[in-house]
Amino acid sequence: MAESVLEMIREKAKKLGRKVILTESDDIRNLKAAAKLVQTGYAKPVLVGDEEAIRKLAADNQICLDGVEVVDILKTPNLQKYIDTAVEIRKNKGLTQEQAREWLKDTCVFAAAMVCAGDAHGYASCGGNPKGYAHNTAQKTKPALQLFKVAKGNRIASSFFIMQMKDPKWGYNGVMFYADCGLNINPDADQLAEIALTTAKRFKMYTGAEPKVAMISCSTNGSAHDPIIEKVVAATAKAKELAPDLLLDGEMQFDAAVIPEIGAKKFAGSKVAGYANVLVFPDLNCGNSIYKCTERLAGATAIGPICNGLKKPFVDGSRGCSEDDIVDMAAVCAVTEWED
Repeated sequence: MAESVLEMIREKAKKLGRKVILTESDDIRNLKAAAKLVQTGYAKPVLVGDEEAIRKLAADNQICLDGVEVVDILKTPNLQKYIDTAVEIRKNKGLTQEQAREWLKDTCVFAAAMVCAGDAHGYASCGGNPKGYAHNTAQKTKPALQLFKVAKGNRIASSFFIMQMKDPKWGYNGVMFYADCGLNINPDADQLAEIALTTAKRFKMYTGAEPKVAMISCSTNGSAHDPIIEKVVAATAKAKELAPDLLLDGEMQFDAAVIPEIGAKKFAGSKVAGYANVLVFPDLNCGNSIYKCTERLAGATAIGPICNGLKKPFVDGSRGCSEDDIVDMAAVCAVTEWED
C-alpha cells in the first residue's frame, strides 16, 4: 500500500526538526503529545504557561518531559523581547508596552509573539482544561490574525481539514482536504474563491500531487437555482478566472464530486467530478457538519482545522482531539512554510 499523506507529512517534519509550540499546557493531552513528539522527532515541542504547574502536572501523571522545552510566560528572560515584538507589529493599533505585557499572559498570544520573534516555527492550540486555558476557536485564532496577519495576495484567513480515509480509493490516496470547516461562517463569492485557491495551494504543498477542486453545493452544474447556489456558481467562475490552470469545477453535489460514476452522469466532461481531492463548502454550517460526519461515520482521521492564508503556521485543534491528533497537528505545523 502506498504511503499515506499523513505518513509523508510526518517524515518531512522529522527531517526539518522545527520548533512547534503547544499552548494548552494545563491539558494532559498536550503534555503526552509533547513527550511523543520528542520520541517521534516530528517537531521540537515547546510548552508555554506556568512552568511550575506544567512540571507538577507531568510528575503527577508520570509523563517524562525530557527533551521538551518549557517556557514560563511570566518568568522567561525573553519576555521583553516578545513584548517588543508585539508592540512593533501592533504599533498602528496603539498597543503599549504595559498592554502587551498583560496581553502576553494569554498562552496563545505569547505563542504567536514567540513565533514572530523567530524563536519557534508555529503554534498548535489543541484541547484545553475546562478549568484552565480552554481557548475556544476565536480565542486561539485571534492572536494569529493580529500578529501573523494574512500573507501577501490574500484578503482573508480560512481553514481546512486533512481528512485521511481508511480506504485509499477516495481523493488522493485516501486523503481529501475539506474547507472551510472552522473559520468563515458565510463567505461571499470572492472569499469562497480565495478559500478554494489557498486550499489547493496547501494541498500541493503537503502532497506534491495535483489538486482537483470541487465547489460543493446542493446543485450540480445548473440542476437547481437559488441565491445560495448562485454564490457557489459565482465563486467557481471567479476562481477559474484567477487560476485558469487549476483543475476546479462546480457547482456540484458531494456524490458527484467523489464518486466517478455519478460524476460522469451528473457532470459529463468534468476532469474533477468523481475524482475531487479538495472539497470547498459554501458555508461553515455545511463544512463543519460534513467533516464531523466523515470523521465519525466513516472513521476518518481529521487533522485540523489548519489555518490558511496567514504568514506563519497555526493549527487550531478541536477540544475533543486525542494526544495522537495533537502530534499530527504539530507535524503539519512543522511542514507549513512561512509566507513573509
